[in-house]
Formats: sequence, structure tokens, C-alpha cells
Amino acid sequence: QVQLVESGGGSVQAGGSLRLSCAVSGSIFSINAMGWYRQAPGKQRELVAAITSGGTTNYPDSVKGRFTISRDNAKNTVYLQMNSLKPEDTAVYYCNTVIGTVNRREYEYWGQGTQVTVSS
Repeated sequence: QVQLVESGGGSVQAGGSLRLSCAVSGSIFSINAMGWYRQAPGKQRELVAAITSGGTTNYPDSVKGRFTISRDNAKNTVYLQMNSLKPEDTAVYYCNTVIGTVNRREYEYWGQGTQVTVSS
């Protein structure tokens, strides 16, 4: 079993900052890609940031320059630093990870989600 525990969501005014954390635990052989997605009411879930095991990052244009993803491999934790937040960043944010097994299979896991609310 693999568990993802998220923390750090909350409410902030426009222009403010929040930092999300996601700790991965359980039966882990390797953690490959890690990422953050978000889903606003009435919208599809979308990628916010991703980071490979080698540290390569990827962001959509909507958050580029404002959000930074990082990972601590020793702690099996991924972070999302969100600066210059806008009301349109309001959503439930989900941690995502791809776990590798000893027999070279990969499985995808999701966190429970954490609410981020940005007021104008």
C-alpha cells in the first residue's frame, strides 16, 4: 500500500503565497514522476507542475514564473511553492506520484486533495 498525505492548503488574499507538501509512504521501490494537479468547480482536473526523478520540471503557462515544484528524495516528499496567487488559482490541489516496483511496473497514486482559496 502507498499513502500520500498532503498539507499546506488554506485561504489567502490575492498576491499571497502558500506552500503545499505531499509525503509519500508505504511499499515503495522507487518514486518516479511527481506532480501537482488542481480541479476548480465545474472544470476538469489540470496539471499544475511536474518533476521527474532527475529533477526536470514542467509547468503550464498559467503558473510559470509563479509556482515552483521541488522534491526531497530522502523524505519522499514533493512541494509546491505558490507565489503571487490569483483568484483563478482557487481549486482543490491534488498530489500525484508514479511509483516503480521491483518488477519494473509503474503505478499511479493520488492524494486526497487540499483546498486552496484565493480571495480578491
